[in-house]
Amino acid sequence: MPKSPKRPCRMNGCPNLAGDGEIYCPEHKTEAEHFYNRYQRPTDKNVYGRAWKRIRDRKIRESPMCEECLKHGIYHLAEEVHHRTPLSEGGTHERTNLVSLCRSCHLKAHGELGTRKPHRFDF
Repeated sequence: MPKSPKRPCRMNGCPNLAGDGEIYCPEHKTEAEHFYNRYQRPTDKNVYGRAWKRIRDRKIRESPMCEECLKHGIYHLAEEVHHRTPLSEGGTHERTNLVSLCRSCHLKAHGELGTRKPHRFDF
């Protein structure tokens, strides 16, 4: 099967041609990817919104200690609120689905689920 003809680079004013299946020339490809990742790529930061912040703050006020550590007789302040059933699997923000956890237990919970890479220096 013959290759499709090269197309002009989509970067304004660029006289170069883009490779097969590409929309930018090699010179502008990394620049376009950087722009997309910085300004246009959807992020998970805004998924929860203001309502989640109020729910999270209420849960931390109700149970300020890490619930997982308390099971083992250790007293750590809770820093994060975890969903027992993730929202992506049909979980809700109901109180019965929320757990107050310290950062260490929260990372451990996501590590066991395989949904987040553990960060060693996440401050």
